[in-house]
Amino acid sequence: QVQLKESGGGLVQAGGSLRLSCAASGRTFINNYAMGWFRQAPGKEREFVAAISWSAGTTYYADSVKGRFTISRDNAKNTVYLQMNSLKPEDTAVYYCAARETIILLTRTKNNYWGQGTQVTVSS
Repeated sequence: QVQLKESGGGLVQAGGSLRLSCAASGRTFINNYAMGWFRQAPGKEREFVAAISWSAGTTYYADSVKGRFTISRDNAKNTVYLQMNSLKPEDTAVYYCAARETIILLTRTKNNYWGQGTQVTVSS
């Protein structure tokens, strides 16, 4: 079993920055998993934001966040990060951390391991 716990959400003004963290625990081979971030705004479906391969050699972003968000990971700490810059009100959502064996499987969302989410609110 894998446990994922997000932190770092909060309220920020448009144009500001936040850094989300996701600490993984439970299975020793979590470092072999791709990890990523999804978000869900009120009344909308959960959507993909960013993903990173287990080696951190490959990253993948949604077009809506490309150039503003950066995903990274520290396998020694079993932690993945999402640096969010130039935030916009439309980035307001609950952000979820996810893990799966590969990026392709992660983006399909089925059978992902999920965290409980952290709220990000961007005021205009």
